[in-house]
Amino acid sequence: MSTLLARTRLSNPSPFLRRFLSSSPPISPLPPLPNPVDRNVQWIFLGCPGVGKGTYATRLSSLLSVPHIATGDLVRDELSSSGTLADQLREIVNRGELVSDEIIFSLLSKRLAAGKAKGESGFILDGFPRTINQAEILKGVADIDLVVNLKLREDVLLEKCLGRRICSQCGKNYNVASINVKGQNGRPGMSMAPLLPPQHCMSKLITRADDTEEVVKERLRIYYEKSQPVEEYYRSQGKLMEFCLPGGIPESWPKLLEALKLDDYEEKQLAAA
Repeated sequence: MSTLLARTRLSNPSPFLRRFLSSSPPISPLPPLPNPVDRNVQWIFLGCPGVGKGTYATRLSSLLSVPHIATGDLVRDELSSSGTLADQLREIVNRGELVSDEIIFSLLSKRLAAGKAKGESGFILDGFPRTINQAEILKGVADIDLVVNLKLREDVLLEKCLGRRICSQCGKNYNVASINVKGQNGRPGMSMAPLLPPQHCMSKLITRADDTEEVVKERLRIYYEKSQPVEEYYRSQGKLMEFCLPGGIPESWPKLLEALKLDDYEEKQLAAA
C-alpha cells in the first residue's frame, strides 16, 4: 500500500509545456449562458490526456440529464459488436493505426441519431474534435454552443498521469498519486487526493506500458501542438471557455459549476431530490 501511495518523483517540467499552461487565465471570459434546461446542451470538453475530461463531463452529464459521449467508448462498443464496420475497426486497431475521421463520424452520427430517436435533449462530447478538419465536419452534424477547455499545471498533470492504474480484472481506472504541491513564487499550492480502488482490486492494479514520464511528456507536447488550432477555431467563434483546475474534485467542481452558471441549478436539483 505504501508503495502505491508514494508520490511520483519527477524531473524538471519542460519549458515548452510550462509556458503553454501558464499562458491562460484560470477562466476565460464567456458570454452569458442561458439556463441549460431551456435549450439543448451541445457541449464539448477538451483537454490533454489525464486532465479529467471524462470525470467532469460525466458529472455534468448526470446533472443536466444529457449523455456523455466519448469517441473512444464508441469505438470500443463497436468493436464488441458484429458486422462489417466492427471487422474493419479490428483490422485498424490490430495494425496500430489511427481510426479515420470518416469512421469516427459514422459512429458519432449513428450515436446521435439513436439518441434523438430516444428523445435525448443534447450531449457532452469528450475530447473531440482534435483537429480542424474534425471540427469542420462536426459543424455539419451538430450546433455546438460551448467548448470547455480544461487545463492543469504541468507538474501536477504529470504526477496525475504517472499515478494512473488499471485493474487487470475489472478494467476500471484508478489513480494512486497523492498530490500535495506547495505554493511558491506567487503560485498557489495544489492538493489532489488519490482515487483508490476497493480493497479487492488493490492487488490487481497494473500500470499502462506507455505511462512513463518520457512518453507522457511527449504525448502532452504533441497534444498541445495539435490542440492550439482547434482551440483558436472555437475561440474565434466566441464558444471557448478555458478553465484551469484549481485542485481535485472537491475544489474544482464548485468553481466549474460557478463558471458555467450552474451552481444554483445544482442546488435546486439537490433540493428536489
